[in-house]
Amino acid sequence: MPTNDRYPEYYAEKIWELIPSHYRHEDGLGDNPGVLRAIVELWAAQAARLRRSHDRLWEDTFIDLCDGWAVPYLADLVGARLVAASNPRGRRVDVAKTIYYRRRKGTVRVLEELIADVTGWEGKVVESFRGMARPRHRLDPAPAPLAGRFSQTPPGGWADLRDVRAAALVGGPFDEHAHTADVRRPRGHDGRWNLPVVQMHLYRLGEHRVTGVTPCVRQDGLSFTFDPSGRDVPLFMPRARRDDWDDWRSAQPWELPAPMSCRLLNHAELVIEEALVQSLESTGMINLAEAALLRARIGVCFRSEVRLREHLTALTPGLVDPPVFDAILRGALVEDCGQRALLPAALAVEPVAGAPVPPERTIGGNADQSYRPPGKDLIVDPERGRFRTLGGELPAPETIRVSYHHGFSGAIGAGTYDRSATVQRCDVQVPATGSGGAILVTDVATDGVSEIADSASYGPISSLRSVVRTVLQARDRCRPYLRLGGDWEIEAAPGREADLVLDGLWIGAAVPSAVVLKGAWRSVVLRHCTLDPGGDDSDGSRIHPVALLVEGQIDELVLDRTIAPLVATRKQGLVDRIAVRDSILHAPVAAVPAIALSPGSVTLERVTVVGGVDVERLSASEALITGTVDVTDTQAGCFRFSAAAPGSRLPRPHASHLIEGAERFFTSRRFGDPGYTQLAAHAPIELTRGAENGSEIGAWNHLMNPIKLDSLAVKVGEYLPFGLVPAFIQQT
Repeated sequence: MPTNDRYPEYYAEKIWELIPSHYRHEDGLGDNPGVLRAIVELWAAQAARLRRSHDRLWEDTFIDLCDGWAVPYLADLVGARLVAASNPRGRRVDVAKTIYYRRRKGTVRVLEELIADVTGWEGKVVESFRGMARPRHRLDPAPAPLAGRFSQTPPGGWADLRDVRAAALVGGPFDEHAHTADVRRPRGHDGRWNLPVVQMHLYRLGEHRVTGVTPCVRQDGLSFTFDPSGRDVPLFMPRARRDDWDDWRSAQPWELPAPMSCRLLNHAELVIEEALVQSLESTGMINLAEAALLRARIGVCFRSEVRLREHLTALTPGLVDPPVFDAILRGALVEDCGQRALLPAALAVEPVAGAPVPPERTIGGNADQSYRPPGKDLIVDPERGRFRTLGGELPAPETIRVSYHHGFSGAIGAGTYDRSATVQRCDVQVPATGSGGAILVTDVATDGVSEIADSASYGPISSLRSVVRTVLQARDRCRPYLRLGGDWEIEAAPGREADLVLDGLWIGAAVPSAVVLKGAWRSVVLRHCTLDPGGDDSDGSRIHPVALLVEGQIDELVLDRTIAPLVATRKQGLVDRIAVRDSILHAPVAAVPAIALSPGSVTLERVTVVGGVDVERLSASEALITGTVDVTDTQAGCFRFSAAAPGSRLPRPHASHLIEGAERFFTSRRFGDPGYTQLAAHAPIELTRGAENGSEIGAWNHLMNPIKLDSLAVKVGEYLPFGLVPAFIQQT
């Protein structure tokens, strides 16, 4: 319901005017002044509620507009079997499309749409019987010269051990090889190849687009990483499925949010059309003889750029001159291929601002090698997130800008997701020139809102002094990278109750550094921030973690949807209360706890801690702590629906578990990997369903992944043909 309609104020004044003025006057003079006014405001609140309900009577008859309470009633009208109430989005879409599903029941189309509709994930459905090794029947379609579209798999699906590309597809939804029967019960990848099995490959990770990023130059001075911190980060493909129900088709490999491969980046199908030939003629790029040669090849499909180049070279060398061949590549590339879909939609490199490298001058490959393919200006290694420019003089690293997609489970840490609910109105842009560079102490307002308006890299960062009320934030859907050259000290103004908010910032370091809070603070809030947990860059050098250290006094410290390696006090620092919500704490060293606080109280809500916790008082709910927890005052607080390592000293536990080596149940513990701190498929049920709401414990509790999977299993069982068995396979 709307909260800004001001109905309560309207009805309060309306009712107040109906009361005789004598009583209104006496209400302010009695022993308990304001009692009558308080009663009037209660009446006004109920009147506003009734008015809102009346206004929405018409909307509540439509599933896409109604309030949540009306969904079960509309479901009864169409006989829909509702999924769990904790999956409100899936429940609403299921009711809206029930009749649509029933008309297409038992088809692959419905099963694939159920994945997106019920869970919000992407997926690919594969009927296992199509990939079974068996003798060919005369009713089978005749095998094509090459059975696979993307590799060189021989007819019939038999493996060619010399073909590396086909082997890379094994285990995924686009596996082209034939398989013998596996009669085990379907569980993950086990038992998936059997006649009654329908494989449902699930892509749970989301992709996030980052634009205007300053890449990090590597030690060789010739290649770069897309990631500004210098890490190897796999590039993701953006979701490209059609949302129109009537324009459905099964997903192609480049339409799913998954790590990009060189095979897909280079996948090109080219068809010469009459319009292309006429365009080349009109611009004078080819003569009549060359145009006649091209017209003789109209409608012929070339499966790769190499084949087209070889064919045109055999016809006449003039057709492979760089300007002519580039124009042919641009015009002949069909819509339904990986290169057209991914370039420049998925990634772009701008050696000069506003001038990206054209797709026809880009190739996927190993950016470390000195190989220079003909007619190319850029080599991209999407599997490691590296690139190397080839054409002309190497541009200055600080002038290069890149755009790409990276994968992550959800909106935790600095990122380009929607933060409009927390971003405040900007008073000062930091810095005034924008697009990278140093941030001076004069660039940030000590009493106001300062905003960084892009996703470039900034450094060095000057310390802040005499802070009264400072908000330093990234613009909505931006992710600036702040590279520290030493401790970043933020000091409160003396004699004032200072407040600090850091929102949407990724803070890294070129040398051992920390964010140090000095002085007396009323509140310090880190929201949607990433304090780099450290690791290794693409050259094997160490990336230093950025700790949060308190040297002053803080009444309340809040970490909301934030990633940090360490929160601790030093030099007589004191924090009364720490609240950590929906966040990830990753201790850089196993022997050092991720939170060290004494005295003071700590509240952890839906938090994943890779490491230990050493505090005086603790209240934890849905917290996953891989290390040992040492709480001094075990009489205060509670440890509910959480997990810690054996040997922990905990406050009053409730529905909690002691699990040894919980870190082995993560998909990855390396910051930068798409599956960072994501619970793997083999994690025990105590972790995957141990929360109070039946979801997983830890930072990703709010995603409700187990609930969504249960909802999907229920709906698939309803629309799957009789006798078939679903196998749910987590691809990401």
